[in-house]
Amino acid sequence: MVERTGITDREEVFKKLSEEGYENLYIWRDAPGVYYDWHTHPFDEVRWVLEGEITMGTEEGVITLKAGDRLNVPAGTRHWAKVGEEGVVYVCGSKRK
Repeated sequence: MVERTGITDREEVFKKLSEEGYENLYIWRDAPGVYYDWHTHPFDEVRWVLEGEITMGTEEGVITLKAGDRLNVPAGTRHWAKVGEEGVVYVCGSKRK
């Protein structure tokens, strides 16, 4: 599920995700065109874009995330990702159930 928050302030994003119980929060950067093939994660994951854009696909569809967009990826969800032409900077985190 995508949430178009419009929030790109790193401190605000980290605070909000910490309050929601996300752990291991870090900032990740990818160069233009980087591609992650189909994979899953053992925990609920969040991706919150701070700069640039990334397209992510699941078996349910494809969505492009831009600055301020947040995507929650439930544990075990098969997905792939491709970084846009400008590269991307995003916050990653995990939540154990």
